Amino acid sequence: MSSPPTGPPPHRGGVGRFARGAARVLAAAGLAVDAYLHAHLADRYDAITSSVSQGTLFRVEAALAALAALLVLLWRRPPGDLFAAAVAVGGLALLLVYRYVDVGELGPVPDMYEPVWYGEKEATVVAQAVAALAMFYLLLTRARPRRRRARATGGAF
Repeated sequence: MSSPPTGPPPHRGGVGRFARGAARVLAAAGLAVDAYLHAHLADRYDAITSSVSQGTLFRVEAALAALAALLVLLWRRPPGDLFAAAVAVGGLALLLVYRYVDVGELGPVPDMYEPVWYGEKEATVVAQAVAALAMFYLLLTRARPRRRRARATGGAF
């Protein structure tokens, strides 16, 4: 006796696929804003120096954020997503630490303590937080590889 016919396989995607796409766009947008603001502000911080100037560190952050935004949109693989999450979370953590804690000079890194808020800094915090949250969503909801079904006759994969 044969088993009753089954309907088509359930449609994968739908709302989850849309949410993941929206999260990718939000993460990339947040990282792009982060990249722009750091590149825009870098020259203002060239005078703050140790072995490396704060302006140079801003340019490095801008480059990393731009690369992360491209990876999130174009590569769409877990290593790229982890890199983007690290850039967003790391940038946000450093911004908040240097806003609230006078760490001082650390080796080649200059004293970047700046206990004030201003428009570009607030926009950077929001952009990095949005990117970080979107990346956490993407990492927590990433598709798992499907297991192959065993053949009906032999049970082999």
